[in-house]
Amino acid sequence: MTDHNHQKKIALINDMTGFGRCSIAVQLPIISMLKVQCCAIPTSIFSNHTGYEHYHYTDYTDHLAEYMDCWEKLNLKFEGICTGFLGSAVQIELVSNFIRRFRSKITTVVIDPVMGDYGKAYPTYTDEMCDNMVHLVRHADIVTPNVTEACILTGTPYKERFTTGELLDMAEQITELGPGKVVITGIPQKTYVSNLCYEENGAYAMIKTHKIGNSRSGTGDIFSAIIAADAVNGVDFATSVKKASHFIKRCIVKSMEMDIPLTDGVCFEEVLYTLK
Repeated sequence: MTDHNHQKKIALINDMTGFGRCSIAVQLPIISMLKVQCCAIPTSIFSNHTGYEHYHYTDYTDHLAEYMDCWEKLNLKFEGICTGFLGSAVQIELVSNFIRRFRSKITTVVIDPVMGDYGKAYPTYTDEMCDNMVHLVRHADIVTPNVTEACILTGTPYKERFTTGELLDMAEQITELGPGKVVITGIPQKTYVSNLCYEENGAYAMIKTHKIGNSRSGTGDIFSAIIAADAVNGVDFATSVKKASHFIKRCIVKSMEMDIPLTDGVCFEEVLYTLK
């Protein structure tokens, strides 16, 4: 049998959006730039993301099992598995099964538990899906929740401001589910946006960047893609978080310079060459 495993690979499980710079469309080139082969599993296909007035959507759930079976027949091995938005309880269970089937001693699993923002779960997310996501997080080595998602994962009431101690408590609770590393992203701190890195041994770092512009689609996907590729490449966790934060800031600055509409995400293509 032909050996397809001469290069490092990440299995990327997320939706595919044709326009609007998010999900697989931004993660694939980011992972490739960091010299890791990106093998994508589309959970659904969108003409453009749902922030636009009109969009076309195709659910890919019914095809996922056969899609994954083909990869098993090819004997594909993955140094990384990275997940993004999942649209149903069935998809979450399929992803859990994929991790159980394809994980090996060399695999780092990165889960971005895309469930909500600004203190609320997304309208599509049911209580059952939130519970299932908690179980999925148990499979992870690294988890990248925003503040809202950290609250959902730990059953913590949301509020506008958390102390560092409170954030550390949530991060510790998430590691108790199974992951060795957690980064709570998008923490507002006056003129900064911070990311809290926490490891199960108690080590932590608060990575700060000056807040610039408004929220844009795809930045969380870029962040998790860098974290996943760096983990596969053996980059220190806090160093990787700092790299991702600074790269996203460059993307936002360039997007503002080019007057890119907020709905269109960040023009990461203009600064991709700086990512190493």
